Amino acid sequence: MTVEVLELQEAHCDALLRFFGGLPEGDLTFIEEEVTDPDVVRSWATGKAGGRRWVAVDGDSGEVAGYVAVRPLTGWSSHVGEVRLVVSPTRRGSGLGRQLARLALVSAVGDGLAKLVVEVVAEQGAALALFTDLGFTGEALLRDHVRDREGQLRDLMVLAHHVDETWAGMATVGLDEALGQDLS
Repeated sequence: MTVEVLELQEAHCDALLRFFGGLPEGDLTFIEEEVTDPDVVRSWATGKAGGRRWVAVDGDSGEVAGYVAVRPLTGWSSHVGEVRLVVSPTRRGSGLGRQLARLALVSAVGDGLAKLVVEVVAEQGAALALFTDLGFTGEALLRDHVRDREGQLRDLMVLAHHVDETWAGMATVGLDEALGQDLS
């Protein structure tokens, strides 16, 4: 199966709605936005919701296999972007989540964001590992912050990636030259 990652366009909305509609109920519990609402999804594609969003489209079926967004915060936190990532249960463990998370990170750096945050329910060990491998570190633990659909309270972890610190370290060891980018 080949997957192409594309910036979200209006043409992807129906497939993206099918993707979200096909997620297990437990996954939907931990997505903050109302992703099964067609108006919400269409607002993303038109740019009305702000931020940048991508879909991973299966080349064989044309169906969405993953979704990632970087949403800049506003006001005094306008230098911060929030990452949202969802991968189809059938594609988890394939590296697709890492590919999408890396795209979000590189895009956010290119857009001038100084900090990225991602919220992960504490029990989501694979998601925690994915983001920590990409340089995110724990910044907050919010106990009993999320109520799942069965009414159980869950802890929420906020992970952060401080762009300047990470990229400055890369420049120090010469990775900026290897990447052909000025990271200072």
